[in-house]
Amino acid sequence: MQQIKEMLKKLERRTWRLPSKGMGLISAFTFLILISCSWWAWWAVNGIEAGAPGQSPGFKKVVSIKAPDEEYDVIVIGTDPEGIAAAVSAARNGQKTLLVEARDRDVLGGLFTIGWLNSLDNSFAPNEDGQANPDKFLNEGIFQEWREGVEGTSFDIRTAANKFYELVRKEKKIDLLMHASALEPTVTDSANSNSEAKTVTGLTITTADGKIHKVKARTVIDATQDADVAAAAGVPFTFGRGDLGDEKSLMAVTLVFSLKGMTDDIWQQMIKKGAGDPNLSKGMGADAMSGWGYSDMWNYESTNPDRVRMRGLNIGRQKDGTILINALQIFGVDPLNPESVKQGIEIGKTEIPHVVAHMKKHYPELAPLELGSIAPELYVRESRHMIGEYRLTMTDLLDNRDHWDKIGYGSYNADIQSTNAKYRGTIIMKPAQYAIPFRTLVPQKVDGILVVGRSASFDTLPHGSARTVPVGMAAGQAAGAAAAIASERKVTFRDMTNSKPLVTELQDKLTKQGVRLQPYPFGAPAYTKHKAYEGLKTAVSLGIASGHETNDFALDKPSNPKQLVNAINTMRTVISKAYPKALTAGADVTIKGLTKPDEIGLTWEQAAWTISQAVGAKVKRNEAATYVLDQKIVNGTTYEQITDKAKLTYGEIYLLLRDVLKAQAGVVYN
Repeated sequence: MQQIKEMLKKLERRTWRLPSKGMGLISAFTFLILISCSWWAWWAVNGIEAGAPGQSPGFKKVVSIKAPDEEYDVIVIGTDPEGIAAAVSAARNGQKTLLVEARDRDVLGGLFTIGWLNSLDNSFAPNEDGQANPDKFLNEGIFQEWREGVEGTSFDIRTAANKFYELVRKEKKIDLLMHASALEPTVTDSANSNSEAKTVTGLTITTADGKIHKVKARTVIDATQDADVAAAAGVPFTFGRGDLGDEKSLMAVTLVFSLKGMTDDIWQQMIKKGAGDPNLSKGMGADAMSGWGYSDMWNYESTNPDRVRMRGLNIGRQKDGTILINALQIFGVDPLNPESVKQGIEIGKTEIPHVVAHMKKHYPELAPLELGSIAPELYVRESRHMIGEYRLTMTDLLDNRDHWDKIGYGSYNADIQSTNAKYRGTIIMKPAQYAIPFRTLVPQKVDGILVVGRSASFDTLPHGSARTVPVGMAAGQAAGAAAAIASERKVTFRDMTNSKPLVTELQDKLTKQGVRLQPYPFGAPAYTKHKAYEGLKTAVSLGIASGHETNDFALDKPSNPKQLVNAINTMRTVISKAYPKALTAGADVTIKGLTKPDEIGLTWEQAAWTISQAVGAKVKRNEAATYVLDQKIVNGTTYEQITDKAKLTYGEIYLLLRDVLKAQAGVVYN
C-alpha cells in the first residue's frame, strides 16, 4: 500500500499532455497504461469503486486547500450537514467563505457519513387535520437539493457524502480546508462602548503541517455540533438537562454498526415477520430503504448493563448489500471529553459482537447476516445548549407557534432518548408545525458569531425535535444569508434580531432561494381546547407530562396522591437552583400512611395538604385547603374548575402546578 501511495504522489505531480500527432503506437500505449495505473492507484488508496446498478458508488476524493487566505467574509466551522448548508448559502449570497474542519475526517457530511446515521428524521408538513403528510417536507432549500440526490428515507453514506461534496465544490467562493489541528476564535471588545458584548473577528487556525494562520472574518458560523468555538469565545450555555436541574444527565450516544449480506429476500422476510404485529416485536415495518422494529431487542441482556444496552432497531439500507443499525445506546459519555468519547466507542465495540450473535440466534431471518463495520464516530445527541436571544421552548411546540423572525420549521417528534439504563426515554409530543426563530442562532453576550445545529438556543426538551438535521440545515442556510445582510447593511446579528425590516429582508432572500416560510394551515389540536391547557404547558415544560406520538396527554384521567407528589418533587428539582425558596420541602411526607397512594383517587384536601407542605407552610392537614386559597398559592378560579373534588384529574393537577409555580417563583410558561 505504501508503494501505491508513493506511485500516486509521483503521478499527481506529473503534468499530463495529450499525445502529439507524431507519437508512435508504443508511446500512445504507454500513455494509456500510465493513465490506467493512475486511476488504479487512486482507487486503491481512496477506496473508490466504479458505480453500477445496485452497487455503492464509492467516496469521491475531497480536495482541500493547504492553507487559508488571510481574510474571508465568512468562516464556517464544521462539515456536518448544517455547516455545509451554511457555507453554500454564504457563497451563493456573494460571501467569500472558508469551510474548515478540525476533526480527522476525509469526507463531508459528519453525522450522516461518518457517524453513519443514514436515516432521515424528517419534518413533514401538516394536512388540514394537523396530521403529518409524508409527501410534503417543511424544510426545502439546500436541504431539498441534497435530499433529492440521495436514495430515499435512508441513504447510502457514500451517495450522501458525494452529494455534500458536489454542493460545496460547485461554489467557487468556498475554500475547503480539512484536517486543521486546532481552532481558536479571535475575540475583541465590542465597538459599541455601551455594550458589554464581545465580538468574534476571526479564527486562529493551525493547519495539519503545524503552521499557524490568523484569519480575519466578519462572520463566524459555528457548526461543530458541540459549539466548541462559540463556547471558547465566551458564548453562554447550559449543558445537558441543566435547564431541568440536572446538568449530569445527557441523552445516550449511539455507535452505529453495519451488517453485511442483506438481500431483497431477507428484507422481505423481515417485513413479513412484522406483519400483523402492532408492536413489531420480532419483525419490522419498512419501505424500500428504511426499517423499524424488532422491539424485543429492548430485552437484550447487556454484558455491561450500566453503560450500554439495545433498543428497538432503526435500520437503513445501503447499496452495497449492507444495512446500518442505529440502536445501541451508550450511557455516561461526555461528548466534550475526548477520553470519555474514546471509552464510549470501546464500550460499544466490545458489546456489538454480542448483540449481533443475539440477533442471529433469536431472529432466524437474520442468521445469514454478518457483522460488517463499526462507525468511526459516535452519534451524539446532546451536549451544550446555547443561551441565545431567544430560547425555543416546549410551549412553542405545544402552540405550534409561528414566530415573526422564522427562518425554518420543524415538526419531528420531541424525542427524548434514554439518559440512563433505567429509563427508556419518551416522546413528549408530536408537533404539527413550529417555527425556528432567527434569534435562536444568535448568542447572548458575543457578536460576530452564529450557532447552527443541535447546540443552538433550544431548551432541552424541544431540542429533542429541533436537533434534527433537516431543521439544522434550514438554520445553516439562514445563517449564511444573514451573514451577507449583516455585511451589506453594516449591522450586527443582534441588531438584526431587533429589526423587523432586516429580518424581513432575510426572509425574502431565503424565499427567493427556495426556502418555504409560509406556514401550512391546519386546525388547532384538541389538547389546546381543553380547560387544563395552561396547566399542561407547565407540566410539559417541566418534563412531567408526555402525550407521545398521538398527543394524548390523558388530561381527563383520574390522578392519585403519588402522582402529585412526584410532580411537585420534579418541579422542585427543576427550579431549586434559580428559586431555592420556592419549594422548601419534599412532598413525600404527605403520602406516608396512605394505602396504595399510586392507586387511590386524589382528593382536593389531599392535594392542598401536599402543596402546603411543599411550600413549607406550618399548618395542620385540616387547615391546608383554606391556607393555599387564602395565600393565593392556588387560584380561586382553578379551584372552581375542579369538577369532582373527590377525584382530581391529571389536567386539574397540572393547573395546580401552574398556580404553585407562579405564586412561589413568579414563573409562567406562556
